[in-house]
Amino acid sequence: MSRIEVVSLVKEWNGTRAVDNLSFVVPEGTFTVLLGPSGCGKSTTLRMIAGLEDVTAGRVLIGGKDVTRADPAKRQVSMVFQSYALFPHLSVAENILFGLKVRKIAAAERDKRLKRVAGVVGLEDFLDRKPAQLSGGQRQRVALARAIVAEYPVCLMDEPLSNLDAKLRGEMRSEIRDLQRKLGMTMVYVTHDQTEAMSMADQVVLMKDGVCEQIGTPDDLYNRPSTAFVARFLGMPPMNVIRLACGAQGCRVAGLESDGSVTVEAGDGWLLGVRPEDIALDPSCGIPGQAIAVDYLGADSVVRIALGEQQIIARVAGHCQLGSGQPIRVSWTPAVQHLFDDQGRRVA
Repeated sequence: MSRIEVVSLVKEWNGTRAVDNLSFVVPEGTFTVLLGPSGCGKSTTLRMIAGLEDVTAGRVLIGGKDVTRADPAKRQVSMVFQSYALFPHLSVAENILFGLKVRKIAAAERDKRLKRVAGVVGLEDFLDRKPAQLSGGQRQRVALARAIVAEYPVCLMDEPLSNLDAKLRGEMRSEIRDLQRKLGMTMVYVTHDQTEAMSMADQVVLMKDGVCEQIGTPDDLYNRPSTAFVARFLGMPPMNVIRLACGAQGCRVAGLESDGSVTVEAGDGWLLGVRPEDIALDPSCGIPGQAIAVDYLGADSVVRIALGEQQIIARVAGHCQLGSGQPIRVSWTPAVQHLFDDQGRRVA
């Protein structure tokens, strides 16, 4: 059993809560991503699961067993860190097997596991090399192999791809996800990169300032964000969150006195969310604005538009030829709107 339960977890340093009453469940054999900006407490949470940080309050259970105060070595978890943490004087094979030697696993069993794991991660031809003779992606595979060879049912990863370039990160994302599915491991993965979370996770735990903003599938967080923070954090470009002003004449975009009305029932100071891809541009119909800049990305263009004192982003197909300062009107259908109250909480 490798189900992980985090129950009301708290971590304090000098009276400051880095993790504040955090609870979530990682079902057995699934891939959960702890996502959030730097300093939100995601790595601290992972380290408490691993036993590398003391828990101020709350519990950590692995396989139904309370391991909150257990020694890290007795938790049956492997871990991959942001740095590869390879021994430069040891070969790839020796690096992979180092933990098994410490645990005094028999030589025949070590060789058997090495052959199997090297095949899984594609390192069969590099076992005699030293880390300095490897590329960044190959070094990361060694770190992965070292975690897998332990044959623990739980694997924890702390931003393992942050040292790689964009192309390698894309390749390694697929490899890690395929590996997790093939081995049936329960995996918890920390990242600040929404692309990694959206493309890899069965479940995302999005954190901010030590608390959980939302837990759900990538589709849940993208299409039904529970707060304005979640709405802004996920998506590239992020969701537009437009401040509203509402009165006897209905609701409008705050700062626009005329032609700024929107089809929604809301309170003054509430927020309206619209994804950039859901915004249509029209020179004659919709809410008036001015083009600020256009970023041409090949298949589509990202257009930054001023609506009074507020700014929004639209994503349109092809090469958009709007010039800076050019008048434009924007519109969207009510079906794509997301509404948040003045505290940033989702309103049904």
